[in-house]
Amino acid sequence: MKRLLNTLYVTTQGSYLAKDGATVAVRVDAQERLRVPLHTLGGLVCFGQVSASPFLLGACAEAGVGVSFLTENGRFLARVEGPASGNVLLRREQYRRADDPGFSASVAQAMVAAKVSNCRTVLLRSLRDHPEAPGALAVEGAAGHLRGVLDALRASLSLDTIRGLEGDAARVYFGVLDHLVVGDKAAFFFGERSRRPPLDNLNALLSFVYTLVMHDVASALAGVGLDPAVGYLHRDRPGRQGLALDLMEEFRPVLADRLVLSLVNRRQVEGRGFRQSESGGVVMTDATRKDVLVAYQKRKQEEIEHRFLGERVSVGLLPHAQAMLLARHLRGDLDGYPPFFWR
Repeated sequence: MKRLLNTLYVTTQGSYLAKDGATVAVRVDAQERLRVPLHTLGGLVCFGQVSASPFLLGACAEAGVGVSFLTENGRFLARVEGPASGNVLLRREQYRRADDPGFSASVAQAMVAAKVSNCRTVLLRSLRDHPEAPGALAVEGAAGHLRGVLDALRASLSLDTIRGLEGDAARVYFGVLDHLVVGDKAAFFFGERSRRPPLDNLNALLSFVYTLVMHDVASALAGVGLDPAVGYLHRDRPGRQGLALDLMEEFRPVLADRLVLSLVNRRQVEGRGFRQSESGGVVMTDATRKDVLVAYQKRKQEEIEHRFLGERVSVGLLPHAQAMLLARHLRGDLDGYPPFFWR
């Protein structure tokens, strides 16, 4: 299994990243603030007015370290990575299979089943942790509805039907998400999912952490030689990383939703850490953003049981493990794609 490497998140505005020997040097106003060995990094994520030298970008590309550039508030802008790794035959098989409706449906069905199951686990854990919380009956009903969606996903289905079931499950899940918030309800509430821009504090948190997960999933797919742009559930669209979005579905509840709920319910983030921008969207303050990044990194260090692999795996390595299993399925080493089910 690949070793879990750190992701370096640079949030200080005006930072300049340079290559200094075998290290990444972070400088602000010509003063060095941090130095990190390149071989210990799995990725670089730069927020806002952060620039990097061409020599550092080249070294990162050679070392397989993806560099992502985001706005200060976490909206994805671009990603820099080196030549595609892995066997070209694997990517050719990925492209061929994307044109096969039956194969696409089978992979999409597995990923959606895992997403729905993992969402249901989020609901059940909330019921276990807060059995007397207002809305417990609604949450229990939503968990039962998701159980029905999982039963429906056992049949052989078309892509359109699978997408319809996924949409229905998402509607029910997000419909009770507000009941899972037991912290500061005045500052953190959930009416509906809003993205561009997020219109409340909870949506701002979700969007930000989803972006972090997206970076890790795209890096994992590229690391095993797959093209993050060509997916099976999410079809081709210029500028969209379809396969990364596919694989990310399994991890939204595990890596993002559960983390966001924990941060809010344990009062590790507060309402004063958010502000409304001129466009009407809600953004985090620098301090809150850093707190979320630290919590996300700590979450990735935790270990979890991977049922298919039969071993304990660092949470941060889950995207890599699933990318590896998908590649094995495309090569014909596995009869089906085994998604990640959280327990």
